[in-house]
Amino acid sequence: MEALKLYMVIIGCTPPGRFTEQHDVFFGIGASMKSLIPAMKAFWPEAKGKIHVDAWREVSNVEGHAITVIPNDGITEANHQHDLSLFFLNLGGYKEGEFEEYHYKMLAVAKDAAAAIKEAKKTTFYKHTGYKGAESHVDDKYGIDVDDIYLLKDILNQSYKQQYRLFISEEKEVNLPEDVLNIGYYKLDKL
Repeated sequence: MEALKLYMVIIGCTPPGRFTEQHDVFFGIGASMKSLIPAMKAFWPEAKGKIHVDAWREVSNVEGHAITVIPNDGITEANHQHDLSLFFLNLGGYKEGEFEEYHYKMLAVAKDAAAAIKEAKKTTFYKHTGYKGAESHVDDKYGIDVDDIYLLKDILNQSYKQQYRLFISEEKEVNLPEDVLNIGYYKLDKL
């Protein structure tokens, strides 16, 4: 059996009644991108199967922490792992004179949301997308405009959560290869 991996995928489509392409982030667990196609279609039913992939990565390294998929063996998380969690953050920002809100999607390994946001503040995106009057959104709760922040384990599809769990290495690994970012327009039948 092939090793299962966590995938982070940017999917796009132009749903009926919309004038611009829309995007969302899909997280799935599978042996390959191709194995995720039915789950991606089910994730966005309004697209009526007319979706494509704009970017994807096998998530195996987040900030030097190895991320692996393991069977959900019924052991409670408290008995199974340390106190680190994997967070998905969607940051928003602006550039002067450009009629657009830009977004930066990132993963962070941290003990809590505040620590994950602290990591987000170190990104080039956070430092360079915003100006007086249109700051990189300051949210009273977090001190940064985080359009969205989620514990990854909470946003995985229930079927994945029933079968698998994510294991995050407690110690950072120095020689862990960086995740490959696959960026471009991918039709589902070409995966």
